[in-house]
Amino acid sequence: MGSYTHSLDPKKRLTIPSEWRDHSGAPGSLYVLPGLEESRYLMVFPAREMVQRLQSVRSLSIADTKGRQFARLLGSQSQLAPWDSAGRIRVNDNLLEHAQLSDQVVLIGAIDHFELWSPVLWKQAGLKAAADLGEAARYVGF
Repeated sequence: MGSYTHSLDPKKRLTIPSEWRDHSGAPGSLYVLPGLEESRYLMVFPAREMVQRLQSVRSLSIADTKGRQFARLLGSQSQLAPWDSAGRIRVNDNLLEHAQLSDQVVLIGAIDHFELWSPVLWKQAGLKAAADLGEAARYVGF
């Protein structure tokens, strides 16, 4: 929950807020993947959440062409990012480029994961999302 704005350091590392690290479970790694919509952002999942999500992919038949295509794309475009003793992760250059992240990063809490946005793209997406909040709440039965 919440949102933060942090800078990438000169080595392109991003500090994850300590309360988010605490909720991610044991120190370790986070999974970083491109957002699944048309917007350019990154989704970041704690390892325990990603393990649950990957169970459905693991159970796919090898004959499931669409499922295997998804697994291939997810695997090739995602990153396992360990955090260091200061709570920083290094997101790979391809993912940073995809999300247009170069200096400032907006970290957005999204219940079971968090997202990384460029400030400019978040402002555009956030304004639209705020206008659609009522409709989205009805969609999910909130």
